[in-house]
Amino acid sequence: MEWTGLNELREKFLSFFESKEHLRLPSFPLMPSADEASLLLINSGMAPMKKWFLGLETPPRRRVTTCQKCIRTPDIENVGKTARHGTYFEMLGNFSFGDYFKHEATAWAWEFITKTLELPVDRLWVSVYEDDDEAEQIWTKEVGVDPSRIVRLGKEDNFWEIGSGPCGPCSEIYFDRGEQYGCGKPTCGVGCDCDRYVEFWNLVFSQFDGDGNGHYERMEHPNIDTGMGLERLACIMQGVDNLFEVDTVQNILKHVARIAGVEYHADAKTDVSLRVITDHIRSTTFMVSDGILPQNEGRGYVLRRLLRRAARHGRLLGIHEPFLYQVCETVIQENTNAYPELVEHRDYITKVIKVEEERFARTIDQGMELLSAIIDKIDSEMDQKIMPGADAFRLYDTYGFPVDLIREILAERKIKLDEEEFASQMQAQKQRAREARAALGDLGWEEDVLADVADHGRFVGYMEMAAQAHIVAIIKDDQRVDELHDGELGSIVLDVTPFYAESGGQAGDSGLISAGGNVFAVYDCKKSKTGHFVHVGELTAGTLAVGDTVSAAINVDRRADIMRNHTACHLLQAALRQVLGDHVHQAGAFYDDMICRFDFSHFSAVTPEELKRVEEIVNRVVLASVNVSVSEMPIDEAKKLGAMALFGEKYGDVVRVCSIPGESVELCGGTHLKNTAQVGLFRIVKESSVAAGVRRIEAVTGRNVLRMMDEQEATMEKTAAVLKVGNLAELPARAEALSAESREQKRQLEAAEAKLAEAQLSGVFDNAQQIGGISIASVAMMGAKIDAMRRMGDRVRDSRPDAVCAFSTVNDGKGSILVVCGKDALAKGAHAGKIVKELTALCGGSGGGRPDNAMGGTSEVFRIDEAMAQLPAIVGKLLK
Repeated sequence: MEWTGLNELREKFLSFFESKEHLRLPSFPLMPSADEASLLLINSGMAPMKKWFLGLETPPRRRVTTCQKCIRTPDIENVGKTARHGTYFEMLGNFSFGDYFKHEATAWAWEFITKTLELPVDRLWVSVYEDDDEAEQIWTKEVGVDPSRIVRLGKEDNFWEIGSGPCGPCSEIYFDRGEQYGCGKPTCGVGCDCDRYVEFWNLVFSQFDGDGNGHYERMEHPNIDTGMGLERLACIMQGVDNLFEVDTVQNILKHVARIAGVEYHADAKTDVSLRVITDHIRSTTFMVSDGILPQNEGRGYVLRRLLRRAARHGRLLGIHEPFLYQVCETVIQENTNAYPELVEHRDYITKVIKVEEERFARTIDQGMELLSAIIDKIDSEMDQKIMPGADAFRLYDTYGFPVDLIREILAERKIKLDEEEFASQMQAQKQRAREARAALGDLGWEEDVLADVADHGRFVGYMEMAAQAHIVAIIKDDQRVDELHDGELGSIVLDVTPFYAESGGQAGDSGLISAGGNVFAVYDCKKSKTGHFVHVGELTAGTLAVGDTVSAAINVDRRADIMRNHTACHLLQAALRQVLGDHVHQAGAFYDDMICRFDFSHFSAVTPEELKRVEEIVNRVVLASVNVSVSEMPIDEAKKLGAMALFGEKYGDVVRVCSIPGESVELCGGTHLKNTAQVGLFRIVKESSVAAGVRRIEAVTGRNVLRMMDEQEATMEKTAAVLKVGNLAELPARAEALSAESREQKRQLEAAEAKLAEAQLSGVFDNAQQIGGISIASVAMMGAKIDAMRRMGDRVRDSRPDAVCAFSTVNDGKGSILVVCGKDALAKGAHAGKIVKELTALCGGSGGGRPDNAMGGTSEVFRIDEAMAQLPAIVGKLLK
């Protein structure tokens, strides 16, 4: 066998199976499709093909081959500590959907590794499931593998299943690295936990449909699902010990080492950090490219956790400036040929990673300082080395310090975290995030009540607003039924429909399905997991049954309003890119008949001036009356036109392109206007933050702009009536006059309060107690507002540097105590925060604050005078 680079290995594999009449598909995005709610990130080669394996959708060809990007993070804490663990990997695979089976799968696998790669046969081993006599016979009799190199293993090792659904025995191919990698035990062999025998290709024979309880039915059309780790294969072909020494990965690690000014293999601790950063920047670069953004839950949390863990290890290497965004350039360079989208998204990827690094840098220093202080206290004062959960939660909640990072740092110091206390203080949002992370390994196999309905419904709604159709299925209470009666809620599936099903952010249509006097009111239209158009609503008259011929008609006015908002959103994205920059990409959208809501990547609030420019650009195009064209074309042709695609979205070979000449070209499956003038008017009503690095704009169009203007005018007329203004044009002047009156009244009130305060303060220090040259006094200001008391305290502090003064007031049954200390008093040891803490404790309350100014409160107001009497003694203890 010859040394072969990772990129060359990938191409050899895919080309080999293309020669076996397989369709080569590009990697699916790491973000699962919307109907894969139970799967957080794509974690295997077959995960994106679930529907094809279940027969819920027809694959583009019965033979497919891919190299799939994958993320797995269950053992993230071990990444870096060993050279065997990683979160990102690529999975080579060849798949058969009811076409070939064991004979071809085994023969082609052996041909590829022994003929194409020329792996030495005397170093290869094969395992089969203990009861799979058929597989062993094929390997030995047909493929020609020496029977002495076949090993039978049990269900735990060689039977693939996850819950219910397709499953079956598997056969794995191993490479013997040599005795020097073995454990030396007499029992050492295939299946041993040592590093000698490396399993690198798993052939899964999906021949059963399991119920999850140990009962298996043989499938009429069995499938083949194989998986071979690209990095693991590269280790074998390059004769290296682990993935960090593979050529492309090694180049990334070397870049990190150059920035840090260190060498790999020179220091064990340094090596851990180099491996962590190298692995995590590979994962995060691909995740960001596929549209995932750092957030505090779900897959966004996984991304944030990886980035912050890498940034922290950068600091351990002495790197205190953002640097990960530089390393991702090498990740892009090493993967350009296989993943050209990385180059397309280069600026966006580096921007997202750099912003997250900068955000983490703002919190990490203060968080580390606090954590170090807590650890030092635990080391010096506590017999049991346990960090209180409340302290960990404060670091997490206040300073954005990842709890996983806290655990990792504590483990380095042999300290445990009080997990129970931490969990009790976590907010529901954080709890959901942990549950989401726990779902990483779930493939989410599910059945659908419509799985056996062959007719999904032909959509004619791009051109037709009404159509004749037949009812092919009715659902009520999640069950298939034959009829639906007056007053019953349910869902109807038609063989032909003009109703657009909610997708791509566009709301589903509403309307009517009728047959004579039998009427079903459609409130919404959705697509099921099986791809059926499901019309959701209520039978308002008569009875409808499966097989009935019906008329299906959408609400045309509502569809027109939806199209206004959808087309306007395309113009909005184009305008945002003009005003804010090319880093703007759609991060989510929703368009119904009321609003256009658009989420986009941007890293600061959009200013009022920028919003105004965006609004003007959109309305300029609306008034220019530009024709809108929608056409279908091959995806390669669409890309040549510069059509924008959604991050992480998987498109077919033929796509719909919505083009507004000179303004916007986007891949889009929604419905659109014929001309921009039909938008009518466009008005932005709100701009806000959705998540870190994601902003949201909400806007209205057409009739909704007129409605908003009517509402605003009604509000102004009502306000004018209250202010007794006859002409709306006079409203601003009247409002300004009232504001001026209010300011003058406030000024007069403050002046009166100041005079009252002066009167109350006069003589206060005449009877003040003197201790060590410091004047100590207390003032009871019954009924005074807290703001007035604060102003009085500031005046005393600034005018009497030798004073310590305590003020008290009672409002609505609650007492407040304020303590101030002049600068001379501070120099002699007085501390307002400590004083108010003791005073409030004496009257059943609590408080604290700065050395010169502190506040506290109590509900036991009857004890305030008693506490104030102790003021001299409390101050005396503090004075030097």
